[in-house]
Amino acid sequence: AECQNSRVLKRGRSLHPRGFRTTRVDRKANSLRNFFKSARSAKVRLGSTRIAPSTGWHFGSQFPGDPARTAVYDFLPDALLAKIENLSEFPGVLAFDKWIGNADARQAIFFRANVRGPGEERGSPARLGFIARMMDNGYVFEGPHWRLTDSPIQGLYFRPLVYRSVRGFADFEPWLERIRHFPEEVVDQVWKEIPAAWLGDEREELTRLLERLLARRKRVPELIENCRQARTDPFPTWRR
Repeated sequence: AECQNSRVLKRGRSLHPRGFRTTRVDRKANSLRNFFKSARSAKVRLGSTRIAPSTGWHFGSQFPGDPARTAVYDFLPDALLAKIENLSEFPGVLAFDKWIGNADARQAIFFRANVRGPGEERGSPARLGFIARMMDNGYVFEGPHWRLTDSPIQGLYFRPLVYRSVRGFADFEPWLERIRHFPEEVVDQVWKEIPAAWLGDEREELTRLLERLLARRKRVPELIENCRQARTDPFPTWRR
């Protein structure tokens, strides 16, 4: 078994937008002591290395369903990818990646779930459809470097199909508006909730980084449009 240690805002770790929680690893606790006895292969993966989980606070992602019953895929063929229920979220998460300075390509996983359309009533029968969940943000703030750098290809998903309906900035709403008006007090609250052990003597450096992040909100439309300067324009149907 493997688990991925994903400490929010911690250098070199990941930030997962959905289904996350913090938990404290205490080898003296009966439940965790029994877990480590029965799952000696459990490891934290950091790049190409794997280490035993350390004691203290960890930040992780929740599996999207019952691991014994829900199959998760990291790739879908074009015929299925074009039909995922939340395909429109790919432009939205690109806006997030541009704001947060994700120096990596966008990663996503896919799974089947019971879904209803936007106009369908709650009591109407659900149908089975594929859902994308965005994950693995280990290189936001350029990973261990805590920098906000710009590149036309950063944050793009490697399958252009997910952007084929993009015609302009309207297709990045409501995410652009939410980023432009993202409350400073929310960032401050998150900062206060980060366990002290994760920051050490880097609190001032994190404060400066978050100040730059807030100032970057107004640049997100420009950063998105710069994607079109990449070797291959990811938005070929953008209306000029």
